[in-house]
Amino acid sequence: MAAQRKFAVFDIDGTLIRWQLFHALIDELIRTGYFESEFYEDIYAARADWKRRTHEESFDDYERLLTEKFDATLKGRAVAPFLEAGQKVMDKYKDQVYTYTRNLIRTLKNEGYVLFSISGSPHELVAMLADHYSFDGYAGSTLEERDGIFTGSVDAVRSKRKIEILTQLMAKHNLTAAGSIGVGDSESDIPLLKMVENPIAFNPSKKLFQHARDKGWRVVIERKNMVYELEPQDGTYLLAKTNID
Repeated sequence: MAAQRKFAVFDIDGTLIRWQLFHALIDELIRTGYFESEFYEDIYAARADWKRRTHEESFDDYERLLTEKFDATLKGRAVAPFLEAGQKVMDKYKDQVYTYTRNLIRTLKNEGYVLFSISGSPHELVAMLADHYSFDGYAGSTLEERDGIFTGSVDAVRSKRKIEILTQLMAKHNLTAAGSIGVGDSESDIPLLKMVENPIAFNPSKKLFQHARDKGWRVVIERKNMVYELEPQDGTYLLAKTNID
């Protein structure tokens, strides 16, 4: 009987891609006139607060407002120009990635791991990126369409949905959690990281770092051209490895 293959699951935005695909897509849709200028005006203040780091939750507040505005504005708009904008975003950002996660994907692929990507970004963008990096399975937020027009119904991939999706992917590929690896960068990835044997908090947000520290998870930081791998020890962290060791 053949041994079951191991798997690894990756978040995308801020974990593989250095920027946020969803945010870049919104910018492109505004630039092309798909969304009116009022769309940007409504989110400008929240984006400015985040860029100025006015408070700890500024990014979460901006992302929440952006998502709400997107969901409320999508209904009745054509799918084709949306996909064209998505392709432009993918062409620009697909190789603007962190070296640690890019190299980890290559290494695990060579070692026979089954690779998954799960993201809150639109499914179409996740599919493009999954194809580019040869992921075996993927999932993103689904935007319902009918006759080439968006209905406005959005099946968003959030924390709890990530658990459901990973469970389905594991069943589809006949996998267990033994030896599994998960990589994420934010609080929303915690439920996903709990499902794997070897969770990695990569460039973690404050809330993810606190959880990782409490649970003794590995932390990896990539800054400029340096990668720092931190190993948990007695409630704190020690520098275990860098990319120049």
